[in-house]
Amino acid sequence: MGSWRTITVADVVAGDHVRHGTREFDVARIESPFLGQRTLVCLIEDTPTRWCAYPVGVTMEIDVVRD
Repeated sequence: MGSWRTITVADVVAGDHVRHGTREFDVARIESPFLGQRTLVCLIEDTPTRWCAYPVGVTMEIDVVRD
């Protein structure tokens, strides 16, 4: 795995491994806009053992590792 770097949420793509708050997860898909808001996206983690959705502002920064 590569090293962590900080990008804006708008630049996150499906397949990225991100750190959001205290959670690390692989982004399976992105819902955008979220709840009809262009300023929000929802980063979705979807694995056989866990499903979780993380609403985030598109201008926020997030840590990501890309191979």
